[in-house]
Amino acid sequence: MSGLLAGLKEFPVDITAVITVSDNGRSTGKLRKEFNTPAVGDIRKVITNLSDIDPDIKKMLEYRFNTSSDLNGHAVGNLILTAMLDITGSLKKSAQYLSTLLDVRHTVLPISEDSNLTLMAKTTENHIIEGEEEITKSTEVVEKLFYKEEPHVTEEVLEAIKNSDLIIFSMGSLYTSLLPNIICKQVIKTLNQTKTPIMYICNAVTQPGETDNFTVGDHVTLINKYLENRNIDVVIAGNTKIDKEIAERYKTEEHKDPVKIDHARLNSLGVELIEKDLIKVENNVLRHDSMKIASIIMSYLMEN
Repeated sequence: MSGLLAGLKEFPVDITAVITVSDNGRSTGKLRKEFNTPAVGDIRKVITNLSDIDPDIKKMLEYRFNTSSDLNGHAVGNLILTAMLDITGSLKKSAQYLSTLLDVRHTVLPISEDSNLTLMAKTTENHIIEGEEEITKSTEVVEKLFYKEEPHVTEEVLEAIKNSDLIIFSMGSLYTSLLPNIICKQVIKTLNQTKTPIMYICNAVTQPGETDNFTVGDHVTLINKYLENRNIDVVIAGNTKIDKEIAERYKTEEHKDPVKIDHARLNSLGVELIEKDLIKVENNVLRHDSMKIASIIMSYLMEN
């Protein structure tokens, strides 16, 4: 999401970014255990990418301590957000204050203020996995994703959904970034009450253990399953011809493959497909071109 917003912020739109807060790994996980807070890491990344402030200040917020003390691995921005949360008692307010500090003109909201939000997964082997980090590490296929306790969704999130012109599901991990926002009962109920178009920006490559061999149609079908009465209206997918050497390296070293566009399947699902050359290579890593995607989103908004 942070990559997408880096491009979209350059256009005349009013953005509300909704961030999952169930991460329990790395710096965020340590802070959650120590201070009993929701996860702050993804909020930090999104606010930093939405900011137009000096790049060196952004680097400072993203800086992680490399030391033998308890500070090891902590990002400076995570510590600032946790301090603000300790002062205000609200992650929503903490995000607002950091946004003001970094001159962010858009809204960043946590999906919930619940400090004990725990993501759970039932696998096809009938095992229950507890915790986002553990789900990511597992090699078993997820059959169902759910929360240990139903989240209390931030009211402003529900209002943003009701008043939106377009709802965008960003590229990113399906099971630990996108679906955690969708599986909340209050979110599903609100989505069912609106006719606002839902757009999904499909991942460029598969994710080991989660979306192995997935096509664009498979991604859409899985999301639709959790949406219940709503369906994705339009999907953006990259048709970039990836260099063979890079594709082979992704396959052998990271066990990731390019996500194929299955036109017939998408047509049968009744979803509008927008396919473009969207993928670029930065430091030998595949990235979505955020400006190209933002331009497509703006064109869609203008036409609809």
